[in-house]
Amino acid sequence: MASITTNATCGLTSPAIADGKAPARMQTPHGVGLPPLPLPLPPPHVASPSRPQNASYCRRIARNVISMATGETPSEAQTELPEIVKTVQAAWDKLEDKYAVTSLAFAGVVALWSTSGMISAIDRLPVVPGVLELVGIGYTGWFAYRNIIYKPEREALIAKIKGIYDDIIGSS
Repeated sequence: MASITTNATCGLTSPAIADGKAPARMQTPHGVGLPPLPLPLPPPHVASPSRPQNASYCRRIARNVISMATGETPSEAQTELPEIVKTVQAAWDKLEDKYAVTSLAFAGVVALWSTSGMISAIDRLPVVPGVLELVGIGYTGWFAYRNIIYKPEREALIAKIKGIYDDIIGSS
């Protein structure tokens, strides 16, 4: 990249701009303060010491330019989707009633939004959060006393949790 010299005959180049140490405001003959001009950045295709070139990035840009010039769209092999996206697409393609699923998803989002608003409104009341915290602490103490302290109750709780886990997983 060619550097700007300070002894140029053109009146557009000043020593302050060439050195990169321009003052915050430069005064013109008319007394109007103008901000200094920014130094130009090198174009992205020119290698600079602060930004090393990446060969795969350059190949991808060249591929995109070629495909745009020929009017082709990038193939699926070039843009690979994550496995979860492929799984969701396969499940969506198998659905028969997409309208009902979309309606349920929308209703779920609205319910979540309204519940969040309700909880934040309750939380702003002056006494309720403290009372609910005390209720939570009391219930935790009662649950620990009733199910965790003594060995027979603890074993019954563990058996009940394992039974629920087996019902959910479906193993026998």
